[in-house]
Amino acid sequence: MRSRADERIRPYTAGLDEALARVVRDTTAHIGAIYLLGPRGDATDDGEQILLMEAEIGLPGQIVKPWTRIRTNASAPVAAAVRRRRLIWVPDRQEMAARFPGAALALPYRFACVAVPLWDGSRLWGALVLLWPASRPAELAAAERETVEAAAHNMATLLAQAADSGHALEPAGEPRVLPQGRALMPEPHAAMAGYLDRLRGACVALNLDGVITFADATAAALLGSDVADLRGKPLWEVAAWLKDPVFEDRCRAAVVSQELTWCTARHPDGRELRFWLYPDPSGISLRITPAAQDDPANAYPRDPSAGAAGMHRVDVYYNFLHMVAGLTRALNVREAVDLIADHVMPVFRAAAMTIVIAEGGRMRIVGSHGYPADVLDRFDGLPLNAPTPVAQVLRSGEPLFAGSWSELGELYPELSRDDPMQAWAFLPLAVSDDIFGTCVLAFDQPHPFTAEQRATLTALAGMMGPALDRALVYDTKDRLSHTLQTSLLPGSLPEIAGLEVAARYVPATRGVGVGGDFYDLIKLDDTTVAAVIADVQGHNMTAAALMGQVRTAIHAHAATGAGPGDVLMHTNRLLIDLRADLFTSCLLVYINLRLRTLCAANAGHLPPLLRPPSMPAEVIDVPPGVLLGIDFDADYPTVQTPFPPGAVLALYTDGLVESPGTDLDEAIGGLAAHLTRACDEPLEHLTDGLLDHAPHTRHRADDIALLLLQHRAACG
Repeated sequence: MRSRADERIRPYTAGLDEALARVVRDTTAHIGAIYLLGPRGDATDDGEQILLMEAEIGLPGQIVKPWTRIRTNASAPVAAAVRRRRLIWVPDRQEMAARFPGAALALPYRFACVAVPLWDGSRLWGALVLLWPASRPAELAAAERETVEAAAHNMATLLAQAADSGHALEPAGEPRVLPQGRALMPEPHAAMAGYLDRLRGACVALNLDGVITFADATAAALLGSDVADLRGKPLWEVAAWLKDPVFEDRCRAAVVSQELTWCTARHPDGRELRFWLYPDPSGISLRITPAAQDDPANAYPRDPSAGAAGMHRVDVYYNFLHMVAGLTRALNVREAVDLIADHVMPVFRAAAMTIVIAEGGRMRIVGSHGYPADVLDRFDGLPLNAPTPVAQVLRSGEPLFAGSWSELGELYPELSRDDPMQAWAFLPLAVSDDIFGTCVLAFDQPHPFTAEQRATLTALAGMMGPALDRALVYDTKDRLSHTLQTSLLPGSLPEIAGLEVAARYVPATRGVGVGGDFYDLIKLDDTTVAAVIADVQGHNMTAAALMGQVRTAIHAHAATGAGPGDVLMHTNRLLIDLRADLFTSCLLVYINLRLRTLCAANAGHLPPLLRPPSMPAEVIDVPPGVLLGIDFDADYPTVQTPFPPGAVLALYTDGLVESPGTDLDEAIGGLAAHLTRACDEPLEHLTDGLLDHAPHTRHRADDIALLLLQHRAACG
């Protein structure tokens, strides 16, 4: 970061400041800011660059701080202008909610906004942002566009000159605040004093930072101080009881929207007061009256600081903040739908909610709360060209609101009254401008939607869309991965006279996807089989594909008559030749029922357990060779041991015994003890019991493969 005292760059920063002040004045904007791209070294962990506010005019400190750093991939006009290298015009809050839901929720006020990239034709330096009151014309006039783009080009040229001279401007630690507005007002003359007295209320003037620049005697008495002592002090310092989220929200709304607003607050002595906030680009004028006094507030249906269903805006957005935070952790559609229902339905007092997506040219309901099943069945599967509001929103991407059946009937006269609800909000769900679904909020009573509610719901849907899209992708991948996993496991195991077999595969409970655990049983001849248990590193499609290659290689080499050690050696070399970059542990056991023996080789896998008849289960110490896929010259020595009638052999993967904070040898010993105690149980029951013995955690991170083999005979 540069030093503010660096005289070499001062002419360039002064030039930027002058250009910003001029474009704000020439366009009558009340807020302006310059953003510069941060150095590459200041990028986020995922490589996204950061836009840093370099200078601003008209923004109070409490609003500036959250907007001094913006990622270039953020849902904000300034980031979009940089990404797309073009001017971004947002005329009102509704448009902001539809296109930039993140910004609309973070700044839920009425204003128009333009963002222009600082682009000199070859290099991108940042962006210029200007704000106007929402009361201005909805179109950006050609002359205004020309003025804004000319200012942005001049700024980019200045930045290029600085860089070419060896004095490139890197954003400072904090933005420069350009002066705007009037200085502290002199004492009012007699006519002004008379005018204020006749208003029959307290009058206070604040600059953009909340510092008192004027107060009359009534206000001084209300604030518990003298007039002379108030001037120059922050309002929150002399009236700590006004440091309230609702009052602060109204101050931000007045400054950003440049519109009259009001709220109520309770004085420490118990009086309820109404605060009228009259803004201009230099600050806010407060008029304070008793809340019960008959004044123009009667024209307002409710406190403008209140959000959905009469809740204060701060409460509404606190609730939505929790929802957005929860959606980042939701892995599947069911979790995402439940979170949305829990946080949105109570705020808007909705009776039902349904999420519909487009799939194969039809509408598919993926989640619902509050709607009867028979109603959902009638709409699920309708074609996308059906004359319904859900399909219309899916096609157009525009939200649709119907406050009553009569409103909906006017729009869709052919729609049957199968739906028991009385009002609806149909909200588009999108990701990267691709409309993939509709969220339906329904009400059991007529519900006139205010402009603020429409904008809030539209912005909210914009936040829901990417989370639901991620959940849909996760669910699809999860289904595909487990289908792949199941297809790679043996559909059935060969029947061998004198050998009873039981096997289980249990996938990880959450968030892991397809695993690399597998088991197999290969018939070598009428009395000999090869039992395989293995675990491929990783939990993805690559691991699953490698699992299939390992199974195929073991089958092929075992069919040639090679022993277990040679089979592992050849499989290891194949994996190295394939350059899979994943390692595999594998235990291969040949069982000869005629000779009543087993011969085992081990490539870094957990040891097998053997329970001889009438004896405790024990670990077979098979030398653990190197994992498959690491050392081309690795060899795998074998161990031979008796396998008498009645004996049970257990092969398993680490998901059956490993858990954080548990000693692995103790866990294997506990598994052996359970195998000993269950001597008389049928093999299928024994399999279930061993799985119950597995570590029970809320979200198990690893799969389990288990293969039990018993030489048929009574267990004495």
